[in-house]
Amino acid sequence: MSVMKQQQYRGTGVALVTPFKNGKIDFTALEKLINHVIDGGVNYIVSLGTTGEAIVLSEKEARAVLDFTIKTNNKRVPLVAGPFGHNNTAELVEKINAFDFEGIDAILSSSPSYNKPTQEGIFQHYMAIEKVCPVPIIIYNVPSRTASNIRAETIVRLAKTSTNFIAVKEASGDLYQGMQIIKNKPENFLVLSGDDISCFPLMAIGAEGVISVLANALPFQFSEMVKASLAHDISKAQQLNYLFLDLHQWLYIEGNPTGIKAALAILNICTKDVRLPLVPLSDQYFRQLEKIFNLILSKSNSKV
Repeated sequence: MSVMKQQQYRGTGVALVTPFKNGKIDFTALEKLINHVIDGGVNYIVSLGTTGEAIVLSEKEARAVLDFTIKTNNKRVPLVAGPFGHNNTAELVEKINAFDFEGIDAILSSSPSYNKPTQEGIFQHYMAIEKVCPVPIIIYNVPSRTASNIRAETIVRLAKTSTNFIAVKEASGDLYQGMQIIKNKPENFLVLSGDDISCFPLMAIGAEGVISVLANALPFQFSEMVKASLAHDISKAQQLNYLFLDLHQWLYIEGNPTGIKAALAILNICTKDVRLPLVPLSDQYFRQLEKIFNLILSKSNSKV
C-alpha cells in the first residue's frame, strides 16, 4: 500500500446518513447531501456506516445506496464503504469474495459484535478479512456497539502485520488507549477519531483526522477544525471545538443518526425520518438542537 494512498484518509471523512422519505430511500436528498459535504471540503466520504443506518437496510437497498453514491461522487473524493462488520467471520469472508468493489477505495470494518471474542479472536477475524479484501481496510473500534474493545496492542499488531490495514477509526473514548496506539503504530498507519466529541483532544495527542457525524451538516466548519489541528494551530482548533461543544449532547440524546438528521432537516437537505427501532428526534429536543445549531451557523460566519 503506497503512502500516498494512505494519506488520502488524513483529515475529515464524513459518515453519510441515508435519507428517508415516507419510508423509502430519498435519493434526491442523498445527492444533495453528497454534493453538500464535498463542496464543503471534506477529504473523503463513508457510505453505509452506523450513521447510514445500514443495519436497517435490505441488501438490495444497501447496494442501491452504494451504487448511487459511487455515481454521484464520480471519483471526486475517496469513497469508503461499509458495513463490513459481522459476528460470523466465514460469512463476512464470503460476502467480501462476492462483492463488487468497483468505485470503492477502502472499507470500514467493525470488530465482531455480541460474541465478545478474545483479542486473539479479533486479530484472527481481521486477518481472515485481510486475506480476501482487494481494497485497504480501516479498522473500526467502537466498544459501545460491539461490546468488546480492540485493545491498543491488537490494533498495532494488525497494522504491523499487514499494510492493507491503513487506519483505525478509534471510538473507544479512551485517550490513554489512543496515545498507546499513536506511540507504537507504524509510521504510515493513521489514527482517526471515531466520534466528534473526542476529535480535537485525540488530534492534539497525534491523531490525523476523523470520520465525522457532524460534518454531514457542517462540513466546512468541522473540516476547518481538523485542518487547524493538523497544522498545529491549537488556538483556532480549540476555538472551533468549543463552538461545537454545546451541540453534541442534542445530536446524540436520542441516538444516532436521529440528531444529525434533525440538523439536516433544519438545512432542508433531508427529512428527520429514521427507521425503527429508531424514531425521529422528539419536539422538545428538536427545539433545543435548532436553537443551538442556528447559533453556531451565525457564529461560524465570523469565526471560520
